[in-house]
Parts: sequence; C-alpha cells; structure tokens
Amino acid sequence: MADKVRWGVAIPQVFFDEPADMALVSSWAKKAEDLGYDSLWVQEGIVGLAPVLEPVTLLSYIAAITDRVRLGTSVIVAPLRNPVQLAKSLSSLDHLSQGRLTVGLGLGGNPDDLVPFGISPERRVRRFVEIIDVMKALWTEPEARFQGEFWQLEGTRMEPKPVQKPHPPIWFGARQPQALRRAVRHADGWMGAGSSSTEQFVSGFGQVQMYLEESGRDPSTFAVSKRVYVALDNNEERAETRLREWFGRRYGNAEMASQVSVWGSADRCIEELAKVTSAGAEMVLLNTAFDDMEQLEALAQDVIPHL
Repeated sequence: MADKVRWGVAIPQVFFDEPADMALVSSWAKKAEDLGYDSLWVQEGIVGLAPVLEPVTLLSYIAAITDRVRLGTSVIVAPLRNPVQLAKSLSSLDHLSQGRLTVGLGLGGNPDDLVPFGISPERRVRRFVEIIDVMKALWTEPEARFQGEFWQLEGTRMEPKPVQKPHPPIWFGARQPQALRRAVRHADGWMGAGSSSTEQFVSGFGQVQMYLEESGRDPSTFAVSKRVYVALDNNEERAETRLREWFGRRYGNAEMASQVSVWGSADRCIEELAKVTSAGAEMVLLNTAFDDMEQLEALAQDVIPHL
C-alpha cells in the first residue's frame, strides 16, 4: 500500500436482488485486512429505495471478524438519531473494535427525510450541532451536563467511555461552505462526498484550508478524505454502463455515475485517483459498485501501489 495516502474501501452493504450475502461480507472484510487496506467503511440508508444494512450493526459484525483495520461510518445522518442512544452504540462499537472506530456524521441532504422519524425538519442544523455536543459530553464527562434547545443533561452518567480518548475521531461529510466551516469548528476531519466530483473536492479543500487558517487551527490536526466510486475494467463502456445501472438503483440517478465516478483501465484509474490525492486527500475511500471481491483485489494489486 502507499505510504503517504491511506486507502479505505466501502464494505458490501447493498444487496438488490437477494438476501444480504454475509458469507461474501465476511470473506471480503478478512481479505481487505490481509491486503493492507487502512479502513473499512459503511453508509447509512435507514429508509429509501435501496436495501441497505444498518451501519452500526454491520460494523459491529465486522469488528468481530477483523483485528487491525480501522472501521468508519461515512456517514451516519445524525439528525435522524437520538444522541444519547447513538453515543452509547458508538462507544460500545469502539470497545468491540478495541479502539478502531472513526465516526463520520452528516446533516443529510433532504430535510424531509426527518419526517418519517417523527422529527421536524425545522432547525435541523441546530439539532445536528447539539447532537455532537451531547455525545462529546457523554463520552468525556463523568457526569455529563448540557443545556440546549433539544436536549438537556443534568449529571447524566454513561459508561463505559470510548476506548479512544477523548473520543473516537469525528469526521463530517460536508459540501456547502457553511457545512465546511461547521466541520472545522466541531469535527476532527472532513470527508468529501462520493456524490461530488474531483473538481468540487478541490474547491472544498481550498475552503477548508481557509477556514482552518481563520480559526487558527493547525491543519495537521484536521483530517481530509474523499469517497470515490470506482470501477476497474479495461472495457470503459461496460464499466460506465454498470456504474450507471448501479447508481440508478441505489440513488435513483444514473447520470450521477458519469459525473462523479472513476472507471476504466488501471492506468486511467491511477490517473484520475492521482488528481484526488494531489488535491489534498490524506485518505481515499474507494467505493466499488459490483464484483466486490474482484475489484477489491485488483485495486490493491494494480492501482494503489502506483499512487
């Protein structure tokens, strides 16, 4: 694996036409660790058109069958969650993984997604920030105290605290300027969305650097990463077609595949991924869409060593 850039990979989590293939997930996760990937990641999709396994549950399973690789969420849509319960689940997961968890959180793209959960879309940004503050308090204070608009803690105790101190790294998924500024203010890192292009990531990286400078924060204390959908195939037309089919079923937007993905031969994938690392990504999360085991091995053998 490359020395300077860390390479993560998305766990098979979406199973369209069959029950979840846990034999594949198990063998895939063990192979990914053996191949030297830095981290394994899950997404969130509690409701929606695609059948997606719940992220914390899935990572708990992965924690039990791996030993060294880091585990991350990219991202949990925090406003859908109760912060007390989420803090407990994530702290437990940090123990199950012996301190290997990175917590990726996001605001969510559609305010109306909150409605099925009995939550008003109003003031969801304020709700999001309070969720972060509540979890940090529960993770770090013997008797957590917090007074907010949505939650109040009066000496609330929660044990065990996370293995990682003061808490697992918190990375925000963000794209808009105000969200990037919020990441610099409240998080330990930023992850560029897989639904954004390399050019949009470059722009976002520049804004993050500006906000870090404005806040007087040391850039070395703030992680920068990017999710990239990728398909390794010498037949570029076939790769793009399969990506578009997958995006259509997963997100209801086949066109997005052509706008944000990297596909084609090893040389072309190397060239395109190099643009992401050159733009400032310290960790690249590779997200395959099909042939999960084959893509996992081919990327590790034919692409990553050349970056």
